[in-house]
Amino acid sequence: MKIYCAWSYAVLWILLLSRAGNVDGIRPGNLKFGRAPLLERFAWKELDFAYPNERSRQLAIANGEYVPENSLPVGIEIWKNKLFVTVPRWRDGIPATLNYISLDTNQTGSPKLTPYPNWRQNRAGVCGSGLTTVYRIHADACDRLWVLDTGTIGIGETTVQACPYTLNVFDLTTDKILRQYRLRPQDINQNTFIANIAVDLGKGGCDDAFAYVSDELGYGLVVYSWQRNTSWRVTHSYFMPDPLAGDYNIGGLNFQWGEEGIFGMSLSPISENGYRTLFFHPLSSYREFAVSTRILRDEQLSRNSYHEFQVLASRGPLSHCTASVMDASGLQFFNLIDQNAVGCWNSALPYSPANHAIVARHDRAMIFPADIKVNRGLLWIMTDRMPIFLLSTLNYTDVNFRILTTSVQEAIAGTICDNMPWGFGGNQIW
Repeated sequence: MKIYCAWSYAVLWILLLSRAGNVDGIRPGNLKFGRAPLLERFAWKELDFAYPNERSRQLAIANGEYVPENSLPVGIEIWKNKLFVTVPRWRDGIPATLNYISLDTNQTGSPKLTPYPNWRQNRAGVCGSGLTTVYRIHADACDRLWVLDTGTIGIGETTVQACPYTLNVFDLTTDKILRQYRLRPQDINQNTFIANIAVDLGKGGCDDAFAYVSDELGYGLVVYSWQRNTSWRVTHSYFMPDPLAGDYNIGGLNFQWGEEGIFGMSLSPISENGYRTLFFHPLSSYREFAVSTRILRDEQLSRNSYHEFQVLASRGPLSHCTASVMDASGLQFFNLIDQNAVGCWNSALPYSPANHAIVARHDRAMIFPADIKVNRGLLWIMTDRMPIFLLSTLNYTDVNFRILTTSVQEAIAGTICDNMPWGFGGNQIW
């Protein structure tokens, strides 16, 4: 991921979050908290889309194709001058599920979303040529955008499977689809709900690629091999939720998401043996787990290597985690939705609460951090107040959705995450 900025580094650290100020909870001498400012890059009360003209926008509103209050952003990705934003079709009136913002022409504010690659390929229910619902996405080092279309419309009991689960890989230099792959019937089950993807590039170059997609409610992991153009399903009890961790208190709401299994994933740098470690966690859990991609990349090993999966220490109470990401130096960041915060872990140290730190927190601007990315030394965080959207009613006179950035080095300065040289300690995590 890359970002091209027209404005100076100094401007970057101007605090547009005047409502927020610096990270909450900072006390002098407390090395558990970072001190980096948060920059509010983009913020919306409700999402809008870049229609060709106002007449077509008003026509879309009149016929119900666009209902402004029904859009909720859930995923982000950055590639060169594009910031991608995904919007699932949980409710009616979502005109496009995969969108982008030009970073050349939009530096702050509430920009309209431009459908990617175009309006035509964002038509719901047009199987094979249209994207129906996209959650989280990944741009790899080969300038490819990996997009899993779940093919679903609705959420929970309202869900309709309009199209098959399909992996779409775009060439970002041409905006053309390189490959479409439909998941096999045996890859999914009647409870399948996939909302996250991780992409593993090996030492063999762009063809040595695997995608891992987490089946949150079907409790499985689907592995896709680019070279073989096939997939297989991995099952393990570590993909299941913790029955003691299904109670949530977020944004003033108490609710129960006891069924939420494997969700967030992050990949380590390549280790000396040529493989990475996949770190993963169920949403309804306080634990992280890990497995070598040596196991996942081999269809037979992935089915017969129960003990190769490792249990890491609990993060402790109030540590439900949505998305996570690990950078090329082995530094992991993870969204802590109970705390309106982002945590960090330097993988050169053992995984334990003593080696975790909070690098960003704000009880207003960071209600439900839904996605997180690292790009050219910047940490990108998207917050969307999802529980309020799903279980209550958003206040559309207030800012509901934000994309925040902060410097990685400034965020970890003075924390345990920066207490030794970065490097992936693959033999120290257990």
